[in-house]
Amino acid sequence: MASASHRRSLRKRRALVFSAAVVAAAAGTGVFVMNANAEAVDLYHRTLPAEDGWAASGTGTTGGAKADSAHTFTVGTRAELVKALGSASDTTPRIIKVEGTIDANTDDTGKKLTCADYAAGTGYSLDAYLKAYDPATWGDKAPSGTQENARAAAQAKQAKNIVFKVPANTTLVGVPGTNAGIKGGSLQVKGVDNVIIRNLAFSATEDCFPQWDPTDGSAGEWNSAYDSVTLRGATHVWADHNTFTDAPFFDSQEKTYFGRKYQVHDGALDITNGSDLVTVERNVFTSHDKTMLIGSSDTDSTGKLRVTIHHNVWKGIVQRAPLARIGQIHLYNNVYDTTTLNGYALKYSIDSRAKAQVVAERNHWILPSGGKVAKLLSGDGTGSVAGGGNLVNGTETDLVAAYNAANSKKIKTAVNWTPALNAGLQTSVKNLPAELATTTGAGVLTAQ
Repeated sequence: MASASHRRSLRKRRALVFSAAVVAAAAGTGVFVMNANAEAVDLYHRTLPAEDGWAASGTGTTGGAKADSAHTFTVGTRAELVKALGSASDTTPRIIKVEGTIDANTDDTGKKLTCADYAAGTGYSLDAYLKAYDPATWGDKAPSGTQENARAAAQAKQAKNIVFKVPANTTLVGVPGTNAGIKGGSLQVKGVDNVIIRNLAFSATEDCFPQWDPTDGSAGEWNSAYDSVTLRGATHVWADHNTFTDAPFFDSQEKTYFGRKYQVHDGALDITNGSDLVTVERNVFTSHDKTMLIGSSDTDSTGKLRVTIHHNVWKGIVQRAPLARIGQIHLYNNVYDTTTLNGYALKYSIDSRAKAQVVAERNHWILPSGGKVAKLLSGDGTGSVAGGGNLVNGTETDLVAAYNAANSKKIKTAVNWTPALNAGLQTSVKNLPAELATTTGAGVLTAQ
């Protein structure tokens, strides 16, 4: 039991903290902090808790928590968002509150823009593109010439409108109760440090002008640009309580050209080009194919790509949940519902390749009747997946053993690191599906 003098000291410290909070609130800062045992920081100033994954390393992740009133914005349109983001090179702390759903495919006056608007004046048309690069006449070489140049020009016009470059020291957060989100847009966090993205619904991120690549795979592929959120060379990023979906247009509705789906969707949240110290938690990923790529190539960035992924729900995801290369990836307490949804059928959940060092522990898979445990993992024979306590339909299951028994390229079970920043790791995961159903994704957080 604490001594009387110790209890008096604690009361004194709490009173001082409380007084400072009242002064801050009276000054109009909007920040109200009591103490570590009774935190009451408003949603917009919250920072990543200590020990909460790789993004808590070093200086931690505070986003725009130090923003002054001149750099605190409430936005509800594309034009307002662009203005609030400012220059990608401006490191001044800023808080951007997103109120309602922002449609990225609008002009500065709010007028709706279509694919035809982006194509106007470029000379591009899909019919002409298909005619020009039909494999029957063009062959299997990469497209070039008039129509490919026109496609690239039209895509550049769309990119200028829908790609939002996020500067360092920024917090982007949805205002509770407003269905906050970004439709048809792509947040680009490139070469910057200290960014927080919370409580936003990302939907309908679509490329109007996919490129045909006859050399991609044995039959060629249509490849699109634009992830809903893309991290490229970014550090200290916290993505929390967001929702990612292709809705309302799903891959099953795509047309087929040259025998392949005309794919307009790219990634949901990709972490590439030497990005590092990232925590992804309590998000919902649903109705999507290539969902999360960690590492842009097999030679991306050794010593980086350190990512923590916990308490997320993956539902109706085909693959890349995530696909991991090179880095040290910690996945824990996630729920994977592999039931086919909106035409999205499971290919695999986790892919460890290019010597990736994955620790996957205490996750919960829901596998429908006839589903195979061996399909939950994938690899190229060089990646590792360690960890245990993973459940499949409530039963603890050795995922690597199941995969290795069915495949010639074995997944290794030893890694060269031990996770330490694992705040909130739950040892009992049987009830995770019910728990995370009401505590993840956009719209759950409140202002306090």
